[in-house]
Amino acid sequence: MNRYPHPALPDLPEDIRTRILEVQEKAGFIPNVFLALARRPAEWRAFFAYHDALMLKEDGHLSKGEREMIVTATSAANECLYCVVAHGAILRIYEKKPLIADQVAVNYRKADISPRQKAILDFAMKVCLRSHEIDDTDFATLQAHGLDDEDAWDIAAITAFFGLSNRMASFSGMMPNPEFYLMGRVPKVKS
Repeated sequence: MNRYPHPALPDLPEDIRTRILEVQEKAGFIPNVFLALARRPAEWRAFFAYHDALMLKEDGHLSKGEREMIVTATSAANECLYCVVAHGAILRIYEKKPLIADQVAVNYRKADISPRQKAILDFAMKVCLRSHEIDDTDFATLQAHGLDDEDAWDIAAITAFFGLSNRMASFSGMMPNPEFYLMGRVPKVKS
């Protein structure tokens, strides 16, 4: 389905090829986004540097699962099949809940998540759909759940970054790898 052909792995710059092979070793497959974006190496490096800065950071009050909830919910609002499926798989794994990604993608307000997580997703969805309406009451709601202004920044940055990712995936016809659909739903088969 990709509108743009993926470059061949051996043809990629060594730093990009090395990172992709590391991901393949860990996941057992190469997520399509890694090859789709590799057609433009400078943009690939910038994209994954910002991705890692947002999604792998150690400080702040957001768990890795909550970060993936933000991606899954806002990607559903942006109708991005790739990101809902791929990040939904990661969400299921982090939260150890096989149903959570479907719930968050379809209607997070009815999902089996905490009031704190609902507040996080309320803020993220407002950033996603109506960022011009964000005001002090939105920050106060987060503060009531133990989240500070830096956490609000993280929520907004993740939402905005994946808005870019959603649009790139959708316009280019990027499809989720089949492996994502069962991740976190069924036990991993040991080889």
